[in-house]
Amino acid sequence: MRIALFGYGKMGKMIEQIALSRGHEIAARIDENTGQIDFGAMDVAIDFSMPNAAYNNISTCLNNNIPVISGTTGWLDRYDDAVSLCNKNNGAFIYASNFSLGVNIFFELNNYLAKMMQNLPEYKVSIEEIHHTQKLDAPSGTAITLAEGIIENSDYGQWKLDEDTQGTIPITAKRIGQTPGTHTIDYTNNIDSIEIKHTAHNREGFALGAVTAAEWIVGKKGVFSMRDVLNLG
Repeated sequence: MRIALFGYGKMGKMIEQIALSRGHEIAARIDENTGQIDFGAMDVAIDFSMPNAAYNNISTCLNNNIPVISGTTGWLDRYDDAVSLCNKNNGAFIYASNFSLGVNIFFELNNYLAKMMQNLPEYKVSIEEIHHTQKLDAPSGTAITLAEGIIENSDYGQWKLDEDTQGTIPITAKRIGQTPGTHTIDYTNNIDSIEIKHTAHNREGFALGAVTAAEWIVGKKGVFSMRDVLNLG
């Protein structure tokens, strides 16, 4: 499989290593200074670029009939536009706030726990996420996905960063050293606490998940998620 990498930072280089180890070819390494792109040389694109470049990368791929996997966060105000463009072009697209296989299992656990806690309003939920100091957006896309999962399965109406009000899920975002990513969901009352937590030990899980998604999407049409890739539906 011929993979084009949009964004060639730390994640792009890790994805390259994983892809090569699985027998794939890197057809292009594209950053903001790259000139003309040969879309005929690629089978699928993986985008881990900057937030201000992500939508342009995704739309360019879809307009050139290239399936695209995006793990860039911070651009989701244009997500619906990307979905519409994919459907218009009969293309293939996956966005995930986190491609780690373990995190996507964690998403399912989070949703299930939220359903169980729905009728226990005495427990107050909160989210904490910790990432490396180079991470540009806060809260993380993964924390937002976790909050949205709780909202969909409970009576909470919204999430807010560093703000704890009635009906709101407070998210605390910390930036510490080289932390790859830690996410904690905590339900607490004055008697006890229930906590679930995912800790990434390195970036390899994110890269493996992205390559797995790229392998899965080739030959398919539509807008998908990691739940489809992992057959969690």
